[in-house]
Parts: sequence; C-alpha cells; structure tokens
Amino acid sequence: QVQLVESGGGLVQPGGSLTLSCAASGSVFSINTMGWFRQAPGKERELVASVTSGGSTNYTRSVQGRFTISRGNAKNTVFLRMNSLKPEDTAVYYCNLNIPPRYIGSTYKAGMDYWGDGTLVTVSS
Repeated sequence: QVQLVESGGGLVQPGGSLTLSCAASGSVFSINTMGWFRQAPGKERELVASVTSGGSTNYTRSVQGRFTISRGNAKNTVFLRMNSLKPEDTAVYYCNLNIPPRYIGSTYKAGMDYWGDGTLVTVSS
C-alpha cells in the first residue's frame, strides 16, 4: 500500500517562504507524477504544481515565478519551495502521486491517485 507523508506547513508572514516535503512509501511504479494541490476554505481543490519522473514541471499561473517544485534524490520524494507568499496562498496543501495506466505483460493496470493527509499553510501578519 502506498502512503504519502507530508511536512513543512505552518504560519508565515506575507512575503515569507516555506518548503513543503512529501515522501511516498510502498511499492511505487517508477513512471509517475508527483504534485501539490491546495484547498482553501470554501473553494475547490486545485493543482498548484506537478513534476513527472522525467523532470517536466507544471505550475498554476498564480504561483509561477514564486513556487518551485522539485524531486529529491531519494526515490519518490517531492518538495515545494514557496517564496513571496501571499495571504491568498493560505490553504491546506495536499501531496499527490499519480501512477499512469499501464500494461504489465498483457495485463492492464489502471491508473491510481494517492493523497497525503494535507498540511496547513497560513499566510498572515
């Protein structure tokens, strides 16, 4: 069973920085995408940033130039460096691991999404 463990959330003043970390344990297919989603009170969960096992990154427009997603040297770890934080970045941040659908021999394996429990980021003075 795959588990995701997040860390690094907290309270920070506007303009400050935080780094979120996430580590996946268990049997994880080597071709995957890891990312961070966030959900603010009263809003839908949205993608913040993602990175493939090949290193391709994707960011939502509101965080481009401020956030950086990266994968660690350890297998299946991901970091989100958040700079110039704004009050509107306040949300619960969730780590996501996406395994694409694939064939193992002639057996089809459906894709899977795994989620962490979330870590709260509060940007406030």
